[in-house]
Amino acid sequence: MPTATLSLFRFQGLGLKLWVIGQMALARLALRREPHLMFWKLCGSGTGEGFTPKPNWGVWAILAVWPDEAAAREHIAQSPVWQRWRARAAESCSIYMSPLSARGSWAGVNPFVPEHHPAPHPADPDGPLAVLTRASVKPGRALRFWRRVPDISAVIGQDPYVLFKIGIGEVPLLHQITFSIWPDAASMARFARGDGPHGRAIQAVRQEGWFTDELYARFRVLGVEGRWNGAPLLPTLSQAA
Repeated sequence: MPTATLSLFRFQGLGLKLWVIGQMALARLALRREPHLMFWKLCGSGTGEGFTPKPNWGVWAILAVWPDEAAAREHIAQSPVWQRWRARAAESCSIYMSPLSARGSWAGVNPFVPEHHPAPHPADPDGPLAVLTRASVKPGRALRFWRRVPDISAVIGQDPYVLFKIGIGEVPLLHQITFSIWPDAASMARFARGDGPHGRAIQAVRQEGWFTDELYARFRVLGVEGRWNGAPLLPTLSQAA
């Protein structure tokens, strides 16, 4: 099974923020030639707990899929794109993940489950669980969708169990990704399925058809490299890596 990575970079100062905005176009050329890179997306981020329609011009991300963990670690360490971004960032980290389950599509494909390989059977990992949701919001539903977001974001931030959360996206307002890490599957399930803002939003999505496509994936967290907010993102996994 492939290995997915989420690399986060924090840039400070106007010059570096403008530089990374330019990389949204220039880095694409280099990533297309990157050996063993099966799938990738360059993403901006939102502010607040979770994500909001207001962009965070200082935080950017590269989501990637590799054939296996060894290839992921080797190329993230040696790739010119990752090296350039790390050299200019005030801080950065990379999260390595093994897919447990993935359903839905991302622009017509499921990047976490190869076509020739059956979907993995969902299983509860021994350690932290990462969850990624990606959706293309219908323009006509965007206003209603974003009205729900502040309540959901506030609940994520207040949840005592969430270890990490961030909202990123390919296209502002319309192509959105939520990413979070939980200590176990039970903690994540309580948040996602409870009778709160998130649960009600999911029900509205199903009833009113807000999205043109969506993908929901769960991962076992294999390790974390780097620092975020001045400290290891997940100290135990960072030390093991």
